[in-house]
Amino acid sequence: MAEGTIVTDGDAASKVQVPAVGAPVEEKQAEGEPEKKENGDGQVTVPEQSAECTFVHPEGGWGWLVMLAAMWCNGSVFGIQNAFGILFLSLLREFGSENDEDLRFRTAWVGSLSMGMIFFCSPIVSVFTDILGCRMTAVGGAAVGLVGLLASSFVTSLGPMYFTYGIVFSCGCSFAYQPSLVILGHYFKKRLGLVNGIVTAGSSVFTITLPFMLSGLLDRVGLQNTMRVLCIFMFVLMLAGFTYKPLLPRKPRSARGGCPPLSQIFNVNIWKSVGYRIWAFGIPAALYGYFVPYVHLMKHVEERFGKDSNKEILLMCIGITSGFGRLIFGRVADYIHGVNKVYLQVTSFFVIGLMSMMIPLCHIFGGLIAVCLLMGMFDGCFICIMAPIAFELVGAEDVSQAIGFLLGLMSVPMTVGPPIAGFLRDRLGNYDLAFYLAGIPPLIGGAMLCLIPWVEARSKRAKEEALKDVHQKMLEHEKPQEEAQCKAGESIL
Repeated sequence: MAEGTIVTDGDAASKVQVPAVGAPVEEKQAEGEPEKKENGDGQVTVPEQSAECTFVHPEGGWGWLVMLAAMWCNGSVFGIQNAFGILFLSLLREFGSENDEDLRFRTAWVGSLSMGMIFFCSPIVSVFTDILGCRMTAVGGAAVGLVGLLASSFVTSLGPMYFTYGIVFSCGCSFAYQPSLVILGHYFKKRLGLVNGIVTAGSSVFTITLPFMLSGLLDRVGLQNTMRVLCIFMFVLMLAGFTYKPLLPRKPRSARGGCPPLSQIFNVNIWKSVGYRIWAFGIPAALYGYFVPYVHLMKHVEERFGKDSNKEILLMCIGITSGFGRLIFGRVADYIHGVNKVYLQVTSFFVIGLMSMMIPLCHIFGGLIAVCLLMGMFDGCFICIMAPIAFELVGAEDVSQAIGFLLGLMSVPMTVGPPIAGFLRDRLGNYDLAFYLAGIPPLIGGAMLCLIPWVEARSKRAKEEALKDVHQKMLEHEKPQEEAQCKAGESIL
């Protein structure tokens, strides 16, 4: 069975299988024998077959443990990042005063830098994943994150925190996070949507529960010891990375002088897909307004409903429904054929854009809760099907860098959008216009994504027509050879 040869050693299998397919053809050509004599039309498709064509995904088994490990990765990385607001207040007390506006601004940049670096490093992480594999990249990243977080627990001033927490810890998280998305495609195909939904739901679970744990730890053991407790999460994440056993073979890489060509290090094949290019620029275009409600909603609620309003329940609503959305839409995606999964993301962006515009219109707190419930549900939909769409657009062999470059492009709007909204608030005195404008980019980005199924269908038809032309020319070339063989046989008789 093809799966067995690949499962035992993915890298070795790729090096053995690829020559095995092409070798008979080379021997026949060397001996002067026509390729078509023995295989007929088959010789055209056989050399083009990749290991992925003969690979059968286990759809379970060890893959369930890999899924749990990836879920822990998603939860611990983004759970800690999303809980920075709890650490933020402790950092202010540790290094100064909560009422110092300058210190608040400088401290906020620690969390912003950390979240931005996770996505900014993604293209580099994808290259390491292709070269070193998912297991080594994830384990090494978790180890670096552990060192960065542990070093942050010994810092006594804000300056070094930019490096230890904002760069070292976040870069380690980035190297640990991305392989957790790629490795799932080695074990699942039919259930990939459901599995991605479960894995990404881990961040929702951790985001809801971790703040309560951190608040208790900060009151009892202080900031430094709380960070050391969080190091346990990173240590478990490092152990989880060892479960990432690769099944799909890597693409063979030719090396000259011991170094692979630059074109093989940076995968340019993904950019040849028009559908991927639209996707890679459409999603960042939508994200310029996507994160504005998540950053500024609490302040808007204080200004409209008062500081005593129960604004924390809004974040809880978003977190809970986001978790359910990831599970529900992850399963729904498994029943949608091919790149048509993109329509789920289109729906997500349309709903999120409209809900952003609805926020200033909600003068009743209950209406704001309803808006947040819908926003969280479709936020989960958008996130959980990113990896399945990447697999559909570029295939399993190229998916690592496809996801990496997308996340890298996402880092720009994630950083730019919220400050623009804050600038508008300072100029106009309220957030109304900021939320109205925040709803426009998701609508534009969603409209761009609608082009992907049409483009991919047209590309598929073009390939099928080209393949038919090749077969037709081969058949026409075979007829003179067969006639020549028949005439040669008649003359001998």
